[in-house]
Formats: sequence, structure tokens, C-alpha cells
Amino acid sequence: MERLSLDTVTRPPDVERPRTELGEFLRSRRDRLTPEAAGLRTYGRRRVPGLRREELAQLAGVSMTYLTRLEQGQSQNASDAVIDALARALRLDADERTHLFALARPRPVRRRRAPKPEAAKPGAARLLRAMDDVPAVLLGRFNDILAWNRAGHLLLAGHLDVDAPGRAADRPNQIRMLFLDEHTRDLYADWRDEAALAVASLRYVAAQFPDDPRLARLVGELSMNSPAFASLWAGHAVRLCTSGTKRFRHPAVGELTLAYEVLHLPEGDGQRILTHTADPGSASFAALRLLTST
Repeated sequence: MERLSLDTVTRPPDVERPRTELGEFLRSRRDRLTPEAAGLRTYGRRRVPGLRREELAQLAGVSMTYLTRLEQGQSQNASDAVIDALARALRLDADERTHLFALARPRPVRRRRAPKPEAAKPGAARLLRAMDDVPAVLLGRFNDILAWNRAGHLLLAGHLDVDAPGRAADRPNQIRMLFLDEHTRDLYADWRDEAALAVASLRYVAAQFPDDPRLARLVGELSMNSPAFASLWAGHAVRLCTSGTKRFRHPAVGELTLAYEVLHLPEGDGQRILTHTADPGSASFAALRLLTST
């Protein structure tokens, strides 16, 4: 699996209109794949190490004209066979392939209305409160924290008002905190990996809701205020975040290594529950018990 890293991203920020996202994504995947890795012979010097557009067209079995129209957003009826051929030619993994389908098949553009603030689903909020000793937060589609239980608040944002998620006007946003809040940045022992994964996850989710102006505002704000975010966003890495391990340096209880699970709610509106657990009997388990008992 490709390792997401801030060090490997060097392209300048691109906050494009949604209709050009497909072209930007295909270009970024072409840039990372050499002709040799794709099984092509090359002759003479090349200006760029990645695949040229005509080489991708050749590998995928489509015409240059069609691929150009696709990249420019002028063709939104690509068949499954064409998208699959592009995914195979570019050596995309499962998350990237799903992302490619989402970009190639955008939802019909609806008349813009001022989006309503997201609200925590009552059932999900009750579930969080019932998980007493398991740090958990309910995230909105673009990482707004819609609710957290006491343990989740103590683990992730004890320096913030516990009631902040209930205020739509100034509720915390997980990815904004990760890049712009010093307390949150210091919390993660592997901040660079955490930052890369967070941006890749936002890219994945964003393709499902391309016409939501809240995404443009969030990306614009973070790109202006965080060069690290701008560089990662320009890399077009995508990843569906479901489970893994995080290492914390907590100001109250020290180092913890916790497993996380992301539970996507079935309604398909982007809300998901993020939980954290420790191995029973471990030092992290003891530290977590100490934190939640305060």
C-alpha cells in the first residue's frame, strides 16, 4: 500500500472547481507512474518521469481525444469498462478506484441553496453517551465534530469547551484542529502520518459531495493558513479511513497507543463514529482508564 507522507508531496496547491477534479486526479496518478513500471518502452530524454497523456490512452485502450475530453470534464458518461481500464493502467488501489468512479460519475448539479448546519443524529449521540469508557466522537461529512462523549472529549480536545459540538456556529472541526491548533498537533506522536491520512480521507469523502460549498470554504481556509495542508491536498492522495492505530502524547496521562475504528452510518450522508480502544492489560489501557476516571 502506498505510504501517505507529507515529504513526498511537492506540487503547489490546487483548489479547482469540482468539474476539473477528475483531470487533476488522473494527472496526479500519471505523474507517479513511470513508463517502465507501466511496461512501456521509452526512447530519448523525457521532460517528466511520469506517464504522458497519450501513453495512458494507449495503455487504457481509449483515444487521446476522448481522454482529453474526460480530463477536461466534457464527458460525464464514461462506461464502467473505460473507468476500469484507466484504473488498471494507472495501477490504482481499491480506494483510488472507488474515488475515480465517484469523480467520473458526479451527481447532477442541483440548484445551490444555503446548506443547513449538520446536526448529530439522536441515535448516534445516544450511542456515544452509552460508550462510557470508550473515547468516541461523531464526525460530519467534512470532519465537523457533531458530538463526543466525555472520554472522547478528554482524549482529543480537553482544552476545548465540552459543549462546543452543540454550537453550529463555532463547533470544532477535526481536520482544522489537526493543522491549525497547536494542542492537537502536539497530541499526535506521528503527526505527519496523521495529517497525510486525514487529507486523503477528506479527498475520498469530498468526491461523494462535490457541490457542497462548505468543502470549498474549508479547503480554502486551510490552504491559506497551512502550507502543509495545501501541499498534501495538491497530492490528490485518497484513502477510505476505517481502522488502524494511533499514537498519542497526552498532556495528562502521557503516551498511549490506541486502535481506532471508523463506523460509517448507513444513511450515506457522511456522518461516522470514530472510536478508540486499548489492549486490555497494556500500559495504554491503564492510562486510558486513568484519563476517563478523572
